[in-house]
Amino acid sequence: MTFSIFRLLARAALISLLVVGAAHAQTAGTAATPVKLRIGYQKSSTLITILKARGSLEQALAPLGVSISWNEFASGLPLTEALNADAVDFSADVADTVPVFAQAAHASFVYVAQEAPSPGAQAIIVKRDGPLHTLADLKGRRIAVTKAAGSHYLLLAALAKAGLAPADARISYLTPADGRAAFERGSVDAWVTWDPYVAAVDKTPDVRILADGGGLASYQRYYLASSSFAAAHPEVISTVFAQLSSAGAWVRSHPEDAAKLLAPIWNLDAATIERANGRRSYAVRAVDTRNFGEQQKIADTFYRAGLLPAPVETATALRWNFTAKRAEAAGVAVTASGG
Repeated sequence: MTFSIFRLLARAALISLLVVGAAHAQTAGTAATPVKLRIGYQKSSTLITILKARGSLEQALAPLGVSISWNEFASGLPLTEALNADAVDFSADVADTVPVFAQAAHASFVYVAQEAPSPGAQAIIVKRDGPLHTLADLKGRRIAVTKAAGSHYLLLAALAKAGLAPADARISYLTPADGRAAFERGSVDAWVTWDPYVAAVDKTPDVRILADGGGLASYQRYYLASSSFAAAHPEVISTVFAQLSSAGAWVRSHPEDAAKLLAPIWNLDAATIERANGRRSYAVRAVDTRNFGEQQKIADTFYRAGLLPAPVETATALRWNFTAKRAEAAGVAVTASGG
C-alpha cells in the first residue's frame, strides 16, 4: 500500500512537471515571437535619426525580440496619415499642429512624449533687400508654407498679430524643398519653415529672418504611437522613450559630435547643424496636461481659418501614462507618480 501511494505521488509529480514545462515552453515561445516596429520619421527628426545612425535603438529592443523598419516622410502630416492608415506604428517627432489634424481625422493614436518648447526653431524668411520689414507687410504677399506644420501655425499667429486674416495673404502649401526652391527663384515673397531648413539658409547674404516663434508659437514637438501598438507592446514604448530621452541628453551635452554625425545624413555642414540644434530643446518628457494647453489654441486657430472640418477638443486625445502603462485622456491631470 505504501508503494502504491509512492507511485501515485511520483506520477502526480511527473504530471506537474510536464504541465509546468509546457507552460514555460509556451511562455518562452510567446516571448520569442518577433515584433516589427515600423517607425516613421522626417528630416527634422533629429533624435530618431541619431538612434538610427548609431544602431542604439535596435540594440535596446533586441532583447524584446523587436526589429525595426524605418520609413521617411517629407513632413508631419503625411507621416500621421500613415500612422492612421496602419502603415507605421510609431511617429518620430512632429510639430504640435500635426496631431490636431490627426485628431480631426479621427486617427487612432496616443501622444507618447513631447519635446520642451523651441520657439526659435522655426521662422518667417524673407529677402534681405525686399520690402517686408514688419508682420503687417505680409498683407497681399505670396507666402510658402507646409500645410499643418508648426510653421503653418506660426504664419497664422503672425498674421493675426498684425490684424490680418489668412485670406489677406496669398498662401501656397509646399513641402520644405519646394518652398525653398520657390523662395530662391522669387516665386514667393516669404518662406515659413523650421530647422534644419531655416539653418540651411539663414546665413546666406540675401536672406533675413522677419520673425521666429518667439511670442507667437512655442513649437513643441510630439512623438506619437498607434493606440493598438502601444496597448499591445507597452514595454516597447517605454524602451523607445528611454532611448529618446538619452539621445536628447547626448545632443545637448555633445553638440559638436551630434552635428558631425548628422552632417553626412542631412547633407549639411556641421556648423549649420550645430546652429540648428542649438535652437531645439531636445528635452524629451512625458506628456501631461500642464504642458498641453497650446494644443487647444492651435486647434481653434486652424478651425477658424477653415482648415479643420469641425472643432477639435484636444483634451479628449489620448496620452500615454508610463506608470499605468496605458493610454488615458490628455486632459486628465497627471499625479506625482503618473508618467
